Amino acid sequence: MRDLPEIFDSFSEARRQGFLAMKSLKEQGFGVAGIFCSYVPVELFLAAGVIYVGLCSTSEETIPEAEKTLPRNLCPLIKASYGFAVTDKCPYMYFSDMVVGETTCDGKVKMYEYLGKIKDVHVMELPRTQYKESSRALWLSEIRLLQQKIEQKFNVEISEVKLREAVRKRNRERALLKAVYELSLASPPPMTGLQQLQILYGAQYRFNHEEKVRELEETIKRIKEAYTAGRGPVSEKARRIVITGCPMGGATEKVVRVIEESGGVVVAYENCTGAKQYDRQVAETGDPCEALCDYYLAIGCSVMSPNPNRLELLGRLCAQFAADGVVEMTLQSCHTYAVETQAVRDFLKARNIPFLSLETDYSPGDTAQLKTRAAAFIEML
Repeated sequence: MRDLPEIFDSFSEARRQGFLAMKSLKEQGFGVAGIFCSYVPVELFLAAGVIYVGLCSTSEETIPEAEKTLPRNLCPLIKASYGFAVTDKCPYMYFSDMVVGETTCDGKVKMYEYLGKIKDVHVMELPRTQYKESSRALWLSEIRLLQQKIEQKFNVEISEVKLREAVRKRNRERALLKAVYELSLASPPPMTGLQQLQILYGAQYRFNHEEKVRELEETIKRIKEAYTAGRGPVSEKARRIVITGCPMGGATEKVVRVIEESGGVVVAYENCTGAKQYDRQVAETGDPCEALCDYYLAIGCSVMSPNPNRLELLGRLCAQFAADGVVEMTLQSCHTYAVETQAVRDFLKARNIPFLSLETDYSPGDTAQLKTRAAAFIEML
């Protein structure tokens, strides 16, 4: 696969070049909305002709600045998000005309209060259950409220026709990103888990939808061609690992690295970065707002109680990708995922699937410890 690294590098480079692309888009008059979470229905922005972008929150760089305001024992994702905002070190945050938050956890909710003093922040009220009709009614009303906010903020009209087209476009993108990670159904997989993550994570920094679709199609084609030609970077002996837990990307790539340096290969991500976002499609018939409500409300995040959708997806991925084991990555002080670890452990134990839970933060200081535990787990497999 020596002729393929530029494919994976292109998506990593997209994160860096995205800063310049964002500046250019602003100069052309495009509105920009910054988002943090997979629950935010991005189809509304696509329908409005507004650029949406994931905000910087996966590096320890600005955490010391954030801790001047926020407590030290807070989730690193929350501290990093706020730190990049107050230091102006995240160009995406800097160029965002509005920021959309969501009530996924108490720490985020309180952080948004501070963030609201320096940015135009709109917070979506997320229900904590998925099975009640009242939960659906609340989330549907929040989606319609966000639509109104976008229309007022950017002086646009989001018609039903435009929203249907946005749903169709986003579904096409989801299908391609799912096709990317399903390439690793092959044994051995045609790419490492880190290369897969670079594509899944980097794709959000491609702001032209048509160009993104074309590049994903070309990427899939070239990976298949290289694999058919017998060129692949993964040993047949590598143990197949599914990762679950908190969002992946940036500093948390260290977890993927230690797994793959220890004789494993990550074949699938249940996290928000992977299958949790791309496994399903939004219905393209009926009221598009109701279709968006049903799709996003069903996301299996640990903030939901109960949370059967996470376990259903995880179990399906393990079977589909013939997983030898599951590794959970939990960020320090992420209480909902930490509490749910036992439920995941019990679920996998009942299916005789080995499980390892790793707690970490955004610093590199625990890399050696993580590698020791990952190596012991892979050796046990």
